[in-house]
Amino acid sequence: MNRHHWWRDAVIYQVYVRSFLDSTGDGIGDLAGVRAGLPYLRKLGVDGIWLSPFYPSPQHDHGYDVADYRDVDPVFGDLAEFDLLVAAAHRLGIRVLLDIVPNHCSCEHLWFREALAAAPGSPERARFHFADGRGPDGGEPPNNWHAMFGGPAWTRVTEPDGRPGQWYLHMFTPEQPDWNWREPAVAAEFDRTLRFWLDRGVDGFRIDVAAGLFKHPDLPDSPDPEADARTRDSVNPLAWNQPEVHDVWRHWRAVCEEYTARDGRERLLVGEVSVPSAREHAKYVRPDELHQAFFFDLLGAPWDADAFRKVVSEAMQDIAGTGSTVTWVLNNHDQVRTVTRYGEPAEGSGLGAARARAAALLMLALPGAAYIYQGEELGLPEVVDLPDDVLTDPIFRRTGSRARIRDGCRVPLPWSGQASPFGFTSGTESAKPWLPQPEYFAEYATHRALADTRSSWHLYRDGLQLRAALHQLGEGSLRWLETQPGVLAFTRDDLVCAVNFGTAPVPAPVPGTPLLASGPCPPGELPGSTAAWWIDGS
Repeated sequence: MNRHHWWRDAVIYQVYVRSFLDSTGDGIGDLAGVRAGLPYLRKLGVDGIWLSPFYPSPQHDHGYDVADYRDVDPVFGDLAEFDLLVAAAHRLGIRVLLDIVPNHCSCEHLWFREALAAAPGSPERARFHFADGRGPDGGEPPNNWHAMFGGPAWTRVTEPDGRPGQWYLHMFTPEQPDWNWREPAVAAEFDRTLRFWLDRGVDGFRIDVAAGLFKHPDLPDSPDPEADARTRDSVNPLAWNQPEVHDVWRHWRAVCEEYTARDGRERLLVGEVSVPSAREHAKYVRPDELHQAFFFDLLGAPWDADAFRKVVSEAMQDIAGTGSTVTWVLNNHDQVRTVTRYGEPAEGSGLGAARARAAALLMLALPGAAYIYQGEELGLPEVVDLPDDVLTDPIFRRTGSRARIRDGCRVPLPWSGQASPFGFTSGTESAKPWLPQPEYFAEYATHRALADTRSSWHLYRDGLQLRAALHQLGEGSLRWLETQPGVLAFTRDDLVCAVNFGTAPVPAPVPGTPLLASGPCPPGELPGSTAAWWIDGS
């Protein structure tokens, strides 16, 4: 493995800070809690962590509405605690990535409050997308775009003199106005933000909505105005994936390389890029742009051998061909947990759990980097029965629908004990986590997982240890093997990874004793919904 470019085959663990570990007893995870959990992550064997936003925010979208990009919200700690976290992580050999949100900010950001107080056409309003409404009294939105989280993408403001005024654009919620990246002051402000955190020792950034930032300069009507809201994805070609965005990533890459040149420590840019195809995705990871971008197609693939093979092949052809490596993901804070997505009910262990284990083993065998969402290593299912009165997702607030809401994958982690808060908070047994934990979380607590060598935690830990030790894994290439229908197999040099997508046992593509298997795996046999690694001794 090429360890000079550490990011090319790194395994990064996503820490959703408010749900990881609470050090103060207020029921909300914090930076000190992350620091306390670092030995656990070191034992698991990850190369780095990605921290969800912890900046000052009114929390309309749990920190993705940033009011100040260069500070810490008091609920999570302060800058001194952040510095302690970075230092502790580096002592353990764990790199730290921050989540940066350049497409939009909070309605409470100083610059947006200045824009509301300023006149139409002012420099303050030029930092955002303010426009006059349509119709004789300007009472209709400037165009027909819909927000991804439901409703129109425009909100009308009341001018300082009290009259109805202009409209501003927000592709998510009204509390998240979109920045206007055609205004040079915006780019300069984010340049200062990057350098602020790089100067504090961070190892890079996960970039939220990396295909956003620029909108079509004329803000025309969309031929499919409800596409974003209907798909909950960045599909409006007038609002996303504009060509100018690549200039931003070239500049940010230059900033990172400037810091790398100072001390030899590579800084990483990894983008959340939602685009129509792997070929379009590849444009974001050209040698002078982002180092990597999440490849979501594996996450979205149905449990089917042909579908997985097609996704992996396209990624290897189009993305790895740029000189970057593919960045594989099976889950994150916006998705239904893998166990449930693959068919597992909220309680019990069965088909979905087996498939999730097999998918994890497959992902860790693929060439490139991998990201693990917190709790996936425990086999946590989605919490699907949260009462309406505890839901916090703005999608639910704006649409009234529970479809694809994200609270269920954000329930605080269980660490120990038989009842909530399961060691998540340092408070008493009566302390309440910010989202309620179901009773069955006791079966998934980390203290149980570490003690049970058959647990998903041990599968992940053993897979990560082998991934670090075996020269065949990490970056590189793969070769597909011919198999019977429903079985996917490939080689990494002389190491074989095989996955049976069916339910019945089948002959293994390469007989032998597995180095690692996601379930009971007799030599020469591959049970249903199982993955295994072999060294081919033939």
